[in-house]
Amino acid sequence: MNSIEIRELTKAYGTHRAVDGLTFDVLPGRVTGFLGPNGAGKSTTMRLLLGLDWATSGTATIGGRRFTDFPDPLHQVGALLDAQAAHGGRTAREHLRFLAAADRIPMRRVDEVLEQTGIASAAGRRVKSFSLGMRQRLGIAAALLGDPGVLLLDEPANGLDPEGIIWIRELMRGLAAEGRTVLVSSHLMSETSAFADHLVVLGNGRLLADTSMEEFIDARSTPRVRLRTSDPVRLRAALARDGFELVTADDGRWTVEGIRADQVGSLAAREGVPVLELSDDRASLEQAYLDLTADHAQFAATR
Repeated sequence: MNSIEIRELTKAYGTHRAVDGLTFDVLPGRVTGFLGPNGAGKSTTMRLLLGLDWATSGTATIGGRRFTDFPDPLHQVGALLDAQAAHGGRTAREHLRFLAAADRIPMRRVDEVLEQTGIASAAGRRVKSFSLGMRQRLGIAAALLGDPGVLLLDEPANGLDPEGIIWIRELMRGLAAEGRTVLVSSHLMSETSAFADHLVVLGNGRLLADTSMEEFIDARSTPRVRLRTSDPVRLRAALARDGFELVTADDGRWTVEGIRADQVGSLAAREGVPVLELSDDRASLEQAYLDLTADHAQFAATR
């Protein structure tokens, strides 16, 4: 199985614990967003998982095995941790061919991933001439090279233009739909909300949340409905009988606190009140995330 298993994982640097007793799983078939303020321990956790650093205690395994125990690791795990890692003097094709040869990957995969990531036309150019967005695409190509069941991507949308952001979003969701495990670290809340099914949130090296996107937002949102109606007087009276208040919103619509859209719709239908527009007004991922992590940020500006 391609699941990632983190068990009581701790990494200490002297008296500072960059990762502190983490336990969570990352399961196949969904995109898991890996969130947390700067210094929360996300990059350290990924490095420990890839054997780039040693844990003080605990384990980080993939399908029950350590990354360093795989005889052909690129066939099992693809990772993008640093888009600047490719040697600037090599061409994109040379960089990928070197990786393929080191892990016994068929050379045909080099051209396949160059096409898949949209940089085939630049395959003969030296990496030092690439923009940040092109380096990101090359890093993603390297992660896909071994056709792995597990993908670890750190800020994969960094430097991408709008078309590239849409592309990486669809790519990640497509990989998860194929049954792969996809763990994505990002600071872009709007993008994370567009691609992630599940969230793992860290703060000061500790686990703050491990839940679905919907549950994460709902747990930090007060139910509220936004609507339009041609008969606000009757709707206000009907809502008042059930203990709710119809309030004018800034945009000319109406809002009701403490109730869901399906409840308002049922009430309006029962009373025969026409409703022209009706939707739940939930908190955004960004609002929910800031609410959870406000006390865990190492660096915050004063106002």
